Amino acid sequence: MSSAIVRAEAYLVDLEVETVRTDAVQAFLKQETIFVSLSTSDGLTGLGYSYTIGTGGTAVLALLRDHLLPRLVGADARNVEAIWSDLFWSTHATTVGAISSLALASVDTALWDLRCQRAGEPLWRLAGGYRQRVPLYDTEGGWLHLSTDELVAGALASQKAGWPGVKLKVGKPRLHEDVERLRAVRDAVGPGLDIMVDANQSMTYPEARRRAAAFEAVDLSWFEEPLPADDLTGHVHLAASTSIPIAVGESLYSVSQFREYVAAGGAGIVQVDVARVGGITPWLKVAHLAETFNLEVCPHFLMELHVSLTAAVPNGRYVEHIPQLRAITRSEMTVVDGHAVAPDVPGLGIDWNADAIDDRRVA
Repeated sequence: MSSAIVRAEAYLVDLEVETVRTDAVQAFLKQETIFVSLSTSDGLTGLGYSYTIGTGGTAVLALLRDHLLPRLVGADARNVEAIWSDLFWSTHATTVGAISSLALASVDTALWDLRCQRAGEPLWRLAGGYRQRVPLYDTEGGWLHLSTDELVAGALASQKAGWPGVKLKVGKPRLHEDVERLRAVRDAVGPGLDIMVDANQSMTYPEARRRAAAFEAVDLSWFEEPLPADDLTGHVHLAASTSIPIAVGESLYSVSQFREYVAAGGAGIVQVDVARVGGITPWLKVAHLAETFNLEVCPHFLMELHVSLTAAVPNGRYVEHIPQLRAITRSEMTVVDGHAVAPDVPGLGIDWNADAIDDRRVA
């Protein structure tokens, strides 16, 4: 039976942040959620999405409406690789970059939603099917504006709930501030809880090296985005100077950028973001690339989608807990014994609330 795309629509939904979120360089203002809905001749409709944390959503929407969606009508939705490649090369003057990758991701996730529905399989199985449960770590209790006492309370609550890890933001003006906060959490939780830190690209190489040396005594699981994402050389040098694994990836926008990082030794943990890398199709390529270098994948944000992808691959280590879709979904991601459980229904497995989405449409 034919599966030609007969309708392609894109729209923008704004979601207010569920809690105050700050790091060393920015605040999460709102989630601009770019949706793409694709209907096919065999009666299926797939819904895909991507996001920004406050700016650029209308630019992604314009790229979709003006250039990408018109190319989809009449295409066979089963040919996911062909469609991704056609859209990529049709806008090659703007790739590789964040706007193009976010636009591609919203289409590609819709195509995968269709693929899974057609096969009658959940995403975690169709994308690889390695396991259904993945360890979960919490970021919501680690924002930079929180006091040391609040960080300790959040970490203890996560530990009590059986979660294996927590992430804390670093990048306070002075080194001793970061160290005191990290030491307080480690002393409270003991050696049995993974602690990760995230600097959100805020440091120079000399400062990151200095802080990594001071952080080593706290026994960290990784040091995330210490330097600007385009400073490959700095990350390579930093990785060689510390025993703490260096985590990068949320601000990389193509498979080739990940290739350069892992081949050079600049990434100890790969944090590929399905929206920012251009969709599920390139996400899986990055995950398999990381596997060939014996590296683990711990994706950034989008837990409702990443739970299935991390479960799909053998080197998926962690899902990051930052809930942000509860206003437009009917149910939440299932958590059992500190593990996120990938949905077992055909499609992406996100239980969208169509009325709530419509109520929040802004474009």
